[in-house]
Amino acid sequence: MTRDYILGQEKEFKALMKLSIPATIAMLVNAIYNIVDTIFIGRGVGSLGIAGVSIYLPIQMVIMSVSLLIGVGTASIVSRKLGSKDLEGANKASGNLFFIIGLFSFFVSVFGFIFANSIVKLFGASHTVLPYAASYAKTMFLGVLVFPICVASNNIIRAEGNAKDAMNSMIIGMIANVFLDYLFIYVFDMGITGAGLATSISKGLNFAYISYYFIKKSSIDINFKYFKFDSNISKQTIAIGSSAFITQISMSIVTLLLNYSLYNYGGDQAISVYGIVYKLTLFIQMPLAGLIQGMQPLIGYNLGSKNIDRIKNTVKINLIVSTCISTVLTALIFLFPELIINLFSTDKNLISQGSDVLKIVIFMYPILGLYMVAVGFYQSIGKGKESLILSLLRQIIFFIPLSIILPSVSNLGILGIWISFPISDLLSSLCSLVFAIRQYKKIYLSPKNQLC
Repeated sequence: MTRDYILGQEKEFKALMKLSIPATIAMLVNAIYNIVDTIFIGRGVGSLGIAGVSIYLPIQMVIMSVSLLIGVGTASIVSRKLGSKDLEGANKASGNLFFIIGLFSFFVSVFGFIFANSIVKLFGASHTVLPYAASYAKTMFLGVLVFPICVASNNIIRAEGNAKDAMNSMIIGMIANVFLDYLFIYVFDMGITGAGLATSISKGLNFAYISYYFIKKSSIDINFKYFKFDSNISKQTIAIGSSAFITQISMSIVTLLLNYSLYNYGGDQAISVYGIVYKLTLFIQMPLAGLIQGMQPLIGYNLGSKNIDRIKNTVKINLIVSTCISTVLTALIFLFPELIINLFSTDKNLISQGSDVLKIVIFMYPILGLYMVAVGFYQSIGKGKESLILSLLRQIIFFIPLSIILPSVSNLGILGIWISFPISDLLSSLCSLVFAIRQYKKIYLSPKNQLC
C-alpha cells in the first residue's frame, strides 16, 4: 500500500490510525523512557538526583524547541510539496533543515559541555543540587551532537507517511537507554553521570537508525547539493514552526521560573516533586502528541491536493479519539497516584506530597486534546499566526501570570503554583474552542469551501 494511497485515498479513520498508532506508540515509549529513567535515578541516586535532572529539564526544552521550530515547519512544507508532487521542493526543504540543525547541534553541544556548571546555576541549581545537575548536564550535552537532528528528522519521516520508521527509531533509543541506565547506575555505580551517558549513547543509536532510513528508504534525496541555507524556505519554516517553538520554549521558561519559585516555597523537595509529576504528565500528553503527528501529514498532503472534506473528517476524528484517550489516562492516574509515585521513591513525604500535586496538575487534562488538536491543525495548514497565538496561551499568557499571582492570594503559597496548572489548561482549551468555531464557520459557510 503506497504512501500516496494512505495519505490521499484511504478512509480517514484507517489512515489516521495507520499514521497515529506508530506515532502514539513512539510517544508513549518516550514517556515510559522518561518515567523509567527517573525511577532509576530516584532509586539509584536519590531525590537530589531527580532534582538535578529537573534542573536540566528546561535546558533540554530549549534545545528541543529549536529542533521543533525547524522540524515541524519543514515537515509541513514537505507534506504539502509531496501532496502537489513537487519532490524537488521537498528535497530542498529537507536539505535546508539538515544544514541548519547540523550547525545548531554542533555549537550547542560544544558550548554546553564547556560551560555546563554556569548554565545549570543560571537555570536554578542550588548549592546542594549543583554537583548532580552539572554532572548530568555535561554528559547530556555530548548527546546534543545528534539529539536535535533526531527530533527534527523524525518530523520529516512522518511527513512522508512513514510513521513506523519514526516509531522504530524512538523504540531503539528507549530500549538502549533503559539497559544502559541499569548498567551504568547499578553495575558500574556511575550515579547521575551514568544516567546522562546512557541517554547520550541511546541518542547516538537513534541517529544511526535515522541515517539508515534516509539513505535506504526515504523518498527524500540525501544529496549534499541540497544541504544549504535557503532564506525563502527558512522564512516559511519559521512562520509555520514558530508555534511548536513557542510551545516548547514557553515550557522551558515555565520550568525555569518554577525551579526558582518551588525552591523558594518548598526547597529542593518541591523541585523533586515537580520532576516526578512532569514525567507522569507526559504519559498523557505524549499519546495526544502522537495523534497530532499522525494527523498533520494527512492535513498537509490533502491541503496540497485540495481535498477539503478529507481534512474536515480527519480533524473531527482526531478530536473524538484524543478526548477519549486523555480522559481514560487521566482517570487511571487520578485513581492510583500514590501507587504510581511510589515507583520513583521510598521517601514517604515525597510520595504523599507528590500524589496530591499530581491530582491537582492533571485535573483538566481530559479537555487538553482540544487545545493540542487546534495548535496542530493550524501548523498543518501553514497558518503560523493562529498556531503561534494558541501556543502562547497555555504557558505564557495564562500559566506564568497565574503562578506568580496565586501564591500570594490568601496565602496559598506553593498550592497557588499547583492550581495554576489546571486553570491555565481550562482557559487555553476554551480559547481553542473559540478558534475552532471560527474556523468551522470558514470551512462550512464559505462559498469557496476553503480553509483560508
